[in-house]
Amino acid sequence: MLRNSSRKRKLLSRDFYARDSREVSKELLGKLLMRKLGDKAIVGRIVETEAYYGERDPASRAYKGKRTRISKWMWMEPGTLFIYMVHANWLLNIVTGKIEEPSAVLIRALEPIPPSDEKLATGPGKLTRYLKVDSSFNGLKVYDPSSPLLIYDDFFNIGEINTSHRVGVQRDLVVHMRFYVKDSKYVSRPLNPKPKELYMLNNSF
Repeated sequence: MLRNSSRKRKLLSRDFYARDSREVSKELLGKLLMRKLGDKAIVGRIVETEAYYGERDPASRAYKGKRTRISKWMWMEPGTLFIYMVHANWLLNIVTGKIEEPSAVLIRALEPIPPSDEKLATGPGKLTRYLKVDSSFNGLKVYDPSSPLLIYDDFFNIGEINTSHRVGVQRDLVVHMRFYVKDSKYVSRPLNPKPKELYMLNNSF
């Protein structure tokens, strides 16, 4: 990674998340994620994300408009935290786009700050354990200064970004929805996953 400038860090606003999920997913790379714990904080730099669309994305929790007690947060306003469990692991998502038009970004991996040789957050399950995040965070706003989980821009230059299909997804979109920092040793899986089926958003499926 390249070093950042001396400019002061800035809390990302609601408007940052009120955009296309792929744009948000890519632009979250290099941002600082801070988990407040009383008078202390756990901080990491985002190095891997995945974008998810809504009702026409076969890998999305909102696929076919299924609004359940788990997925209902995806219809909320942008910047809302959406946490759900897969294989006994909590996954940290942030709602994007417009209210009532579900989409979200999954935060997959962090570079701990200060840096560590340990793989503390090299995957979505390890990340939530590292940050001590669970479903009690559902509905919180990541742009609200009072939130225990915040994301800042400190104008860090991350260098080259790679893309791929999403990890662990059998039915994916043709367009790549996973973004990660090319040279980061904290990325969960640098190789390109191969889904069994691929779809275009303008197809019926």
